[in-house]
Amino acid sequence: MLALAEQLIDKGESRTPEEDQLFELVTRLIEDFEDERYPIPDAPPHRILRFLMEQNDLRQSDLLSIFGSRGYVSDVVNGKRAISKTHAKALGEMFHISPEVFI
Repeated sequence: MLALAEQLIDKGESRTPEEDQLFELVTRLIEDFEDERYPIPDAPPHRILRFLMEQNDLRQSDLLSIFGSRGYVSDVVNGKRAISKTHAKALGEMFHISPEVFI
């Protein structure tokens, strides 16, 4: 299924309407399979942020451009302050993931 999905992705805008529908179906099947076989437990947003920082070799100082101050970054990373929608959007762009992960 993954190989088929990759082939369809590679076709890009040259996919036919039928191939678009096939791509949607294959994507849904892959997502359903992964959700069933490899569920991801819910984690608080600050833990997800810490995990992503670790995976990308980032320090709190690397998030200053998003949060504006060291204290704010520290509070967010340690779960003392919630992540706002604006910050979630910026973090989503930074890590190339959906901002919903942080809300």
